[in-house]
Amino acid sequence: MSQSLTLNVSEEVYRHLLRAAEQAGQLPEALAAQWLALFTRNLQDDPLEKFIGAFRSNCPDWADNHDRYIGQSQIETHE
Repeated sequence: MSQSLTLNVSEEVYRHLLRAAEQAGQLPEALAAQWLALFTRNLQDDPLEKFIGAFRSNCPDWADNHDRYIGQSQIETHE
């Protein structure tokens, strides 16, 4: 079952969406729906999601940037 969703986006966001849709040969609405589906699927599949809020940290943006911090740590470890 699908649902309809109306979004109001800035002119700039719409221009980027329109350009990407034209390059993909799709309607902007179809591409936006695909992006939303991909984004929500990535949220569901995030293996670290269960740890968000479980630990105290001096890093307030850990939840949003954990992949970057893990990658940075891996680079430092292997140098």
